[in-house]
This record gives sequence, structure tokens and C-alpha cells, in this order.
Amino acid sequence: MPERLLSMNTPTRAEDKRRFSPERCWRIVATGFCFALFGFGGLVVLCLVFPLLRLLVWRRSLRQTLARDIVSLSFWFFCKIMTGVGVISYEVRGREKLRRRGLLVVANHPSLIDVVILISLLRQPDCVVKAAAWRNPFMFGPISLCGFIRNQDGPQLIDDCIASVRNGSNLIVFPEGTRTRLEALLHRQVNPLQRGAANIAVRGRLALTPIMITVSEPMLTKQQPWYKAPLRRPHFVLTVFDDLDPTHVVPADATPVLAARIVTEHLSDFFNRELKKDVCPD
Repeated sequence: MPERLLSMNTPTRAEDKRRFSPERCWRIVATGFCFALFGFGGLVVLCLVFPLLRLLVWRRSLRQTLARDIVSLSFWFFCKIMTGVGVISYEVRGREKLRRRGLLVVANHPSLIDVVILISLLRQPDCVVKAAAWRNPFMFGPISLCGFIRNQDGPQLIDDCIASVRNGSNLIVFPEGTRTRLEALLHRQVNPLQRGAANIAVRGRLALTPIMITVSEPMLTKQQPWYKAPLRRPHFVLTVFDDLDPTHVVPADATPVLAARIVTEHLSDFFNRELKKDVCPD
């Protein structure tokens, strides 16, 4: 069992003191404030900003472009608030690689706020949104006007994703499909990857831009409610790697199904190998 996992199961005396430290209590309050602010901001965008955008901008393509930039800027501002009040800190390595357009971004998914940070870093971001989010009153306005892709079964989803990248959007895909399990996170691993991102890359003949997200303390995982703040302030590190061209890892005579499987296995090995390097400071 990794030393990191042992330390999580057997807290030291110093960690016992941190459980009730004023700094941790403040982070719990600040996290609740940030959640409330995010919800309130969603309502403002839904009820005020986007109706004005619909009224003043008639051309749909321009309206969508402006809406995505507004969401990206809003998420950037929200990230600054989270760091300002001490909920998290984060750094981005290789940020210059995200200044391009038409990227297929693939990232691991250790925390609920991964997508917020990623969208704040990208111009014209796009993402695949679960059906439940379209029914969420806080999220319906932004995702509908931004033209984000609705998650659905069948080849239409792949076609929509390919079209998004070719049109110059920066599409964010989490190949894990959901947040990393806490056990896998502590072992510096990812969940088994789904083949959606690989299918988009193979069938659209698109390069992948891998982003590895590491965090010093598990935060907002699938098993953690927001009010269970980590003992220490989590520090996120986002590392942007060079593009991965599927043709470099797939035999020329491979079928699309086989090619997607090979690319998925390569991505899984890549993320697990890089996570083992433990680039995130403790």
C-alpha cells in the first residue's frame, strides 16, 4: 500500500490538530460560499446576461461565440475567487499549448471542479454535457446558449464532437467518464477509460491534447461531500502535454474499432505512468 494511502488511514497527531484548525473551518465556510456563489452566478447568467445576449445579438453563431467567451471568463473569475478565499490553489504547466483553436482536450478527472478550471483556460470551450445538466436550472441557460454537446447514445454524439473540433472549438473530454474513484486517486491511477475520446480522434483523424490533473489533497471526489474539506488546502497542478497523434500508435491497417481500443489503452498507460511520477507536491 502506498505511503500516501497509509497516511490517509492513520492520521498523525499534527493531522488530528488540523481536523479542528481555524484554517480548515474557514475553508469549509468558504467552500459553501463558493457553491452558493456558483449557483447565484448561474441564475444571473440565465435570467439577465443571456436574455440580453439573445436580444442584442441576432446571429446565432456570433451569439454562441460570445456566450462561450462569457462562460470562460466567468469561470476564470470564479477560479480567482476560490484561490482568493483559500479554498484551493492551482498552477498550469504548458499553458501556451492551450492558446490554439480546434483542440481535442483529454484530461483525467480527480475533482468536481476540473471542468471549471479547464473551461476558464480555453477560448471557445466546448464539452459533452450529461442529460441531467440540461434539466438543472442553474446550468440550463449557459449550456443551451453556448451550444454545448448533449450526451446521447449512437454515432451522432461522435459526429457532433468531430464537427465541434473542426469548427475551431476546444472540446473537453474526460475519458474516465466520471470522477476518479478515491482509491484510484490515492494510488495515483485513473479509472478504466471509456473509448469515446479515442473514437472521436480516430474517426475524425484528430490529435489529442492530454492534460494531467493532480491534486495534493483529495477534494470533491465522487465520495466526498463539499463540507468535508481536506486537512490542508488542495493544490491543483494541470500539466499540458504535447499532442498525441493516433496514427503514431495505431497500425495503418487497423479497423476503427481496433484503433479506438489501442488509443484508449495508450491513453490509460500514459496517464497512469505520468501520475506515478507524483508531480503534485504534498
